Amino acid sequence: MWAWLDAAQPVTGREAVLLRVLKLSEEVGEVAEAVIGATGQNPRKGVSHTWEDVRGELCDVAVTALVALRTLTPEAEAVFAGHLARVAKRSSGRADGAGPEAR
Repeated sequence: MWAWLDAAQPVTGREAVLLRVLKLSEEVGEVAEAVIGATGQNPRKGVSHTWEDVRGELCDVAVTALVALRTLTPEAEAVFAGHLARVAKRSSGRADGAGPEAR
């Protein structure tokens, strides 16, 4: 996906990187719009989205973030795996990374 998007990018260099990262804001806004629509919080529109729409938009955020990460480094997979391991360790409260279920 990154290669396809990179080949179709109309701008290059630093501007391309910044735009790729800014795309995340757009996608997060779409999540917010879907949540508002799923809960009917806009009286003018009522219920305009489903929770399935919210899930889809969250997936778009994840994909967009991973593409942005790959734009920043060709080692995106290793960077993400390392970060995920640190988050898991931090959130488990244990030095070995095992969660509460292992206690």
